[in-house]
Amino acid sequence: MNFAKKIAYRSFHLMSKLAYVILKFPEPILVSGEDSLEKLCDLIKKEDLQQILIVTDATIFELGLVDKILELLTDRGIEYSVYSGVVSNPTIENIKEGYQVYQENQCDGILAVGGGSSIDCAKVVGGRVATPNKTVLELKGNFKIKGQLPPFYAVPTTAGTGSEATIGAVITNSDTHEKFSVNSPKIAPRVAALAPELMTSLPPHITAYTGLDALTHAIEGYINVNGIRLTDESAIKSVRMILENLEKAYSNGTDLKVRENMSLAAFYAGMVLTRATPGYVHAIAHSLGGRYNLPHGLAVAVILPYVLEEFGESIHDSISQLAVECGLASKQEPKNLLYRRFIQRIKRLNDHLNIPNKITAIQEQDIEDIAIDAIHEANPTYCVPKLLDKADIVKIIHRLI
Repeated sequence: MNFAKKIAYRSFHLMSKLAYVILKFPEPILVSGEDSLEKLCDLIKKEDLQQILIVTDATIFELGLVDKILELLTDRGIEYSVYSGVVSNPTIENIKEGYQVYQENQCDGILAVGGGSSIDCAKVVGGRVATPNKTVLELKGNFKIKGQLPPFYAVPTTAGTGSEATIGAVITNSDTHEKFSVNSPKIAPRVAALAPELMTSLPPHITAYTGLDALTHAIEGYINVNGIRLTDESAIKSVRMILENLEKAYSNGTDLKVRENMSLAAFYAGMVLTRATPGYVHAIAHSLGGRYNLPHGLAVAVILPYVLEEFGESIHDSISQLAVECGLASKQEPKNLLYRRFIQRIKRLNDHLNIPNKITAIQEQDIEDIAIDAIHEANPTYCVPKLLDKADIVKIIHRLI
């Protein structure tokens, strides 16, 4: 990358950091612990909503994970309509369908129940309600939503995406296989209710994928150059909790305390992600996910160690500090040793969770396009610790296969 580009990108990153310090980012009201769903429905009742749109996916709906919420809403005299067509990488079509259900039933609020896909879909449905004169594609990018969203609530059923705490949503264009972001402070949920009892039936591999997604959010945000005290503290809490709890959740999904810890870790990681931005791990994963329909959490888990190794000395300080904060080492040890130890800890965690170290779906003829897509997403938007160019991304992708 030439010197002029580096100066331009770093200037953008500095301005971004100043903006994050000055601008007030919305923080969802966090409802957790026992009776969190009851507390959530009480808050909805106080809004005097008449008809709320429930956005979820077919699996969650068929498993009955929404049933208790529907019962609680009914008990409080709140009518509801359900859109359960969200797919694992939510599409423009999903937004259109959810928006149609909202309009046809004259809804006045939105409640997302599910993983990041359902919450992201609900965010952009709300964005369409707030900005009815724009298409989904016209909401792509930053600050395109002009109106006010209807009251919006989120109940995550996985501990990983952190979408219940972020101001962004990732949508797939089925025609082009491109993943794109819709970012606006207006689409952050008003309330995030963490109900670990909804997560006890998650299959181990989903527990792993989502937990590693949260870990990636926290690590990328921590090493990025625009972090502030709030994001650093949240990232440390998140990484520490994930390293202490994810393997337990994977091996015994019915432990409610462990599930609650993972839910909080994911929420903290979401708070980091929405302020300190993701990095090249997410950019590459989005490009792969849109092209091959890979589970996002699996993709970031495989990619993370390779990107950390590519960053090298540029993250020795931050990663060594993170290793110390997470109890993996003493601060008296050499930073390069702590850096390597931290990456080895991530690799061991992946091994224990049966995460492969390669992505076999990648096709050789696609590598250039994957790298170009990733670079277009990341530069200059993501405030990464070391600027990479297309050749660097191509090298990482070759390591992945």
